[in-house]
Amino acid sequence: MNEQNTHYVYQTAAVEFVTVAVQVCLYLEQSAEQEKKDFIEKMLCLLPLLYLKARLLDKGEEELDGYMERYVTEDEYDQLRQSIAQKLGTDDAYLEVYMEDMRYSDEPITAYISEDIADIFQEIKELACNYQTGEESLMNDALVNCLEAFEQHWGQKLLNVLRPLHALSQLCDE
Repeated sequence: MNEQNTHYVYQTAAVEFVTVAVQVCLYLEQSAEQEKKDFIEKMLCLLPLLYLKARLLDKGEEELDGYMERYVTEDEYDQLRQSIAQKLGTDDAYLEVYMEDMRYSDEPITAYISEDIADIFQEIKELACNYQTGEESLMNDALVNCLEAFEQHWGQKLLNVLRPLHALSQLCDE
């Protein structure tokens, strides 16, 4: 077996995670024309798969001590967020109950499906773009950074949006 096939970025779990991440990114980039119900149903299928693939992946070690290039622009982020917000309308907002700030608040905290999905998109799109370079060290560090961000914030955001999406899917079926 050659060395390339044993590198962290080529392990089956890593390839599967990146593959799902790319599928999610492609869908989100092309979802503007999707009907609300179809969008919700697709997110309810893709997001749990993305979460599962992230959880099955062992965390690697960084190889570079440098800055990772960022690919997702603020305009791209805002365009995606606004597209989702427009599609969901008033159903975009939901009450957040798993934020650290909630423990100290008497008031409910409002979160937005569109913002959480845009945050997830940004993290996995950065991974996908760095993977496209084909440079193992960049691919490795992008994967490590993406998993760290998963543990710190976007994994929780992913789980949080599943609850309101599930509720919306039930309403769309009525």
